[in-house]
Amino acid sequence: MADKPDTVPAEPCLDPFALARALSGKHFIGGRFVPALSGRSFPVVNPATGAEVARAAEGDAADVAAAVEDAARAQKEWARMPARRRGALVHACAAAIRPHIEELGRLIALETGKALRTESRVEANTVADILEFFGGLGGELKGETVPFAPDVLSITVREPLGVVGAIIPWNVPMLLMSLKVAPALVAGNSVVVKSAEEAPLAVLRICEIMNRVLPPGVFNILSGFGPDCGGPLVAHPLVRKVTFTGSVETGKIVYRTAAEKLIPVTLELGGKSPMIVFADCDFDRTVQGALTSMRFTRQGQSCTAASRIYVERPIFDRFLAAMKAALDRMVMGDPLDERTDIGTIVSPAQYEKVRAYIEEGRATPGATAHLCSALPTDPALKKGLFLQPVIFTGLESSSRLVREEIFGPVTVLTPFDTPEQVLAWANDSDYGLAASVWTNNLKHALEFTHRLEAGLVQVNQNLVVQANLSYGGVKNSGLGKEASLEAMLEHFTHKKTIMMKMG
Repeated sequence: MADKPDTVPAEPCLDPFALARALSGKHFIGGRFVPALSGRSFPVVNPATGAEVARAAEGDAADVAAAVEDAARAQKEWARMPARRRGALVHACAAAIRPHIEELGRLIALETGKALRTESRVEANTVADILEFFGGLGGELKGETVPFAPDVLSITVREPLGVVGAIIPWNVPMLLMSLKVAPALVAGNSVVVKSAEEAPLAVLRICEIMNRVLPPGVFNILSGFGPDCGGPLVAHPLVRKVTFTGSVETGKIVYRTAAEKLIPVTLELGGKSPMIVFADCDFDRTVQGALTSMRFTRQGQSCTAASRIYVERPIFDRFLAAMKAALDRMVMGDPLDERTDIGTIVSPAQYEKVRAYIEEGRATPGATAHLCSALPTDPALKKGLFLQPVIFTGLESSSRLVREEIFGPVTVLTPFDTPEQVLAWANDSDYGLAASVWTNNLKHALEFTHRLEAGLVQVNQNLVVQANLSYGGVKNSGLGKEASLEAMLEHFTHKKTIMMKMG
């Protein structure tokens, strides 16, 4: 690839390789593309081929300072704008993005290895939807009248926090960035995003498109590595709120740094989500639901992946056979090929991490690894980070594969005999992000939705995060909520009390 990046096209570009080159070596600060102040960059690699497709600007503390200071200046004027007007501009960003949905889907497929048809195009479509949803909530930034005394007018108002630092992961970066940026902007904050080093391109393109509508400096994006770029962003004195999605270990570091400044944080961390299947379920629907719940088309790279599947013993063997057969029919291949169901793991480091878990499981006495689907045979993909989905049986509850988040196409099937037994197993986890129950027994469904220790519990479905539904975990899965009006009000504003003596 050329050292000098191409000009970024204004019109939609359906060639992801050309668009990746054009976006090379750039942050977006103050309404324009800028290189890293150090001049450094790092490679963006196509995980399906191992080829470098772009360079990303390598941000550090100096870039963070430039972005945050610019955002702080822009935020003052942005906060003075009427809230419904801010919402209208965020809504207009959705209209600006819609013509670019196909290009964004192709670009995210290129940089993350997620299949275009089953994952990447779907994610691209959610961006405009989320912006439209939050864009319509400007009028909901309401206060209250407090009955304090007859001669005192006492009211509350919602005010923005200031500059929001947002750190996003690589698995669904466009979706999760939108869920952070949209409510923060409508609430009157400015935002500085630190993208994931594995997936900096599509989110950068979204930022550029939205800046065609927004005032300069309101929405900025940096690329770089966690300690050198993310750390300074969290620590910067002008950042008054941090929202982070990622690992538990990094989330704790973010929390400690934010605590030194006494600023609020939202943390959406890991998961080890149980899927509980009763014998009275709609069998065929539930088998398909297991594939969806485990996010196999995303290679299992999801916090809400059903990586623990508990199946009532009378249907266990049949369920295992049907699930494996369904997975065997899924096609692994080039993420940009419309025929592909399953793409690649995102990076060599993640590939080796997942592979180590699989080898540990295969070496466990009494365990069986059921390999599914088939690796692609195209010679052009021989260096790709493809991993066959694996269903493990025969693992004890103490196994690391049952207890730890793998973030790969690996799930564990376990038979259960009684509702109390499976409920205890499901709750025996450090995580509490999501869970699902599959049954036609209303008593089981209602009881389990109340007793499962998770922030999101679904019955006979396991949808990904949706706009207008409060989303967030308990225990080690995080703090705070996203995706809802509640998230905007409680996590991107503070409540001020105003009292006026009338006489």
